[in-house]
Amino acid sequence: MPEYLSPGVYVEETTFRSKSIEGVATSTTGFAGITRYGPVQYVDGDRPGPRSTEARLVTSFTEFERVYGGLEQIVPADGSPSRESYLAHAARAFFLNGGRRLYVSRVFAPTGTDPNLDHGLARLALPFGVSDVATWRARWPGQYGNTLITVRAVRKRNCAFQHPSFGTQATALTRGAVVEITEPPTIPPDGDADLVPGALAVVDEDPTVRDSSGRARQVFRNSGGTVATTAATIIKEVVLQVLVQPDTERIDAYSDLGTHPAQRRWIGHILQSDDPEDENSVVFVDTDAPDDPAVPADLTRAVDLMVALQTPPAGVRLEGGNDGAVPSPDDLLGQDASPDIVTQKATGLGALAELDDIAIVALPDGGTYDDVDACQAAASALISHAERMRYRIAVVDAPRGSSMTEVRTFRGKFDTTRAAMYHPWIEVFDPLQRMAQGAPPRRILLPPSGFVTGIYARTDVTRGVFKAPANEVVQGLTRFEANINTPRNDVLNPEGINALRFFPGRGSRVWGARTMTSDPEWTYVNVRRLFNFLEHSIDRAMQYAVFEPNSERLWASIRQSVEDFLYVQWLAGALLGSKPDEAFFVRCDRTTMTQNDLDNGRLICLIGVAPVKPAEFVIFRIGQFTADARA
Repeated sequence: MPEYLSPGVYVEETTFRSKSIEGVATSTTGFAGITRYGPVQYVDGDRPGPRSTEARLVTSFTEFERVYGGLEQIVPADGSPSRESYLAHAARAFFLNGGRRLYVSRVFAPTGTDPNLDHGLARLALPFGVSDVATWRARWPGQYGNTLITVRAVRKRNCAFQHPSFGTQATALTRGAVVEITEPPTIPPDGDADLVPGALAVVDEDPTVRDSSGRARQVFRNSGGTVATTAATIIKEVVLQVLVQPDTERIDAYSDLGTHPAQRRWIGHILQSDDPEDENSVVFVDTDAPDDPAVPADLTRAVDLMVALQTPPAGVRLEGGNDGAVPSPDDLLGQDASPDIVTQKATGLGALAELDDIAIVALPDGGTYDDVDACQAAASALISHAERMRYRIAVVDAPRGSSMTEVRTFRGKFDTTRAAMYHPWIEVFDPLQRMAQGAPPRRILLPPSGFVTGIYARTDVTRGVFKAPANEVVQGLTRFEANINTPRNDVLNPEGINALRFFPGRGSRVWGARTMTSDPEWTYVNVRRLFNFLEHSIDRAMQYAVFEPNSERLWASIRQSVEDFLYVQWLAGALLGSKPDEAFFVRCDRTTMTQNDLDNGRLICLIGVAPVKPAEFVIFRIGQFTADARA
C-alpha cells in the first residue's frame, strides 16, 4: 500500500472492475514477394547510411502503386523470361475483394556478388566544380528507378532593396541563397532559361557589420570574389524545381529547392536517402555539402551545384537499375534481423514476423515457379512462418496449371492446421491493356491467394471472423483456370483443397472452407481463425497480470475479464449454445493450480469454448405424406 508519512488528506484513484479485453484485428494481411520497386533490405553495394527497409503498410492499391510500383511485368536481370508482377496483381485483387490493410515485404535478389557494385540501383553522376560530383541515385533497386529527371531553374521576383546603411541588399534571403545579379541596361533572363554561371552569386553575411536592429550586412559572392552592386542592381532569387517521372502516369514535383545546406529547403535534405520529405520519393541526390563560414569556396559551391543539376527541358534519365534475379524460396522465407548489426534488417517473411497485427499471410509468387519442388519449398516456408507466429493463417497457392492429380499430390505433402489451399488459378483481363475493337484482349492467370485474402478480410468486416469465408463471390475475374464441377469437388473437398467454382446465376464463388490438416478438431478455416482471434486478444490484454500478486483477487479479476469477453463473442454468434453456460467456461482457482505451480510463479487459467462450425452439408429429407397419415 502507499506510504503515509505525514498527517493530511490523501486522494487516490483505484478501480473496482476487471480489465476489459479488446478484440484484435483479424483482417490485416501480409504479402511477401517480388515488386517493381519499394523498400527492401539492401545487402552489398555503395549506399550510405541505414535505410528504412521495414515492410510498409498500404491501405489502397493506389498507395501500393506509389510505394511498390505498378502492374508492369518484372524483367529479371539473370536472363530469365519476363514475368507478371504477381504480388502487385494480388494486392489489386485483395483491395478489389474487400481488403483494407496490407503489409508488403519486398524481396529482391541481386544478380552480382561484387560488394563494390550498386546491384540493381540506377544512378547518374554529374561532375561539377573542380573535383566534386553530385549523383542522382534511385532509393531502391529496380528498373522502375531508371526514372526521368527534369531540373529547371526558377527565377523569383526582384528582391533588391536599398538599405540606409548597407546599400543594395536582398530582402527575405538568408545565407546560402543563390541569386542572379543583373546590372541595367542588361535585361534579366525570363522564365526557365538556362543559367549563366557568371551572373550567379551566393548570399553571405558579414557578422562584423550590423545595423541598429542587429541584422548583419549581406555580401554577394561568386568564384571571383565579392560581387559589387549599385542602386540599380536587379537581384532575383534562383531556386530549383525537380520533376521525377518514373512512368507515364506519375510525376513527382519538388519545388523551391536550394543548393546550400544553410537553406531550409536544401535539396540534399528534401531529397535524401533515409528520411526524405516525401517518404515515397523515387530518387535522392548524393553529394557532400561542407559548410564552413570561414571558407568562401564552401559557399560558392552552391552555384556550381545548381548549374550542374540543371537539365535540358527534355530531362535526363538514370541508368543501371534492374529487377534482379528471380528470388528463390529461401529468399521469400528471408531472414530475421541481425541482433548485432543494426542496419541489417529482416527480409521476406522474416520482415512480416516483426509485425504483431498481421493475421493472414500469403506468398503470391510461391506457386509461380516452373519447378514443382520450388513451389513446395515456398509453401513450406509460408506454413512454417504461420506456425511459428501462432496467431496467423497462411493462404497457399497450388502450382500454376495443376491438374486434379497434381494438386492432390501437392496438397498431400502438407499437414497443418494453420494454412488453407485454394484451387484453381484465376484468369483476368490484363489491366494494362486497353480494349481494342476486333482484337481479343490479353488475359493473364493469377494465383488465388490475393482474391481469397481479400474475401477473408471482407467477411471479417461484414460478418465476423467466426463466419467461414466461403460461399462468397469472387470479384474482378473473367473465369477460373479450370472448371470444378460437383464430382471433382467431391474429390477435392475431403482432402482439404478448397475449390473456386462458377455457378450459373450465382457467379464465381469460394466453395470450400477447410484447412490443410488431418486433425478433425481443426478442419474448418473459421474455427482456426476464431481461436487465433481469441488467443491473441487474451494474450495481448492479459499482459498486465505478469508479476501481479498471484492470489484469489487476481484470479477473480482474470476470470471476470475472460468471461465478459467470451460473453460478447457469444452474443455476436461466434459461440454455440442457447445460453452462456453452454458456450464457454472459465476456471482460474485452486482447482487449476497446485501449490507447486504457485511456488514456481505459474498462474493457470482453463478456458473452454464451443465454436460454431459451418453448415457445410445442408440436408433436407423429403418423403410422401398423406392426409390420413400420422407422424
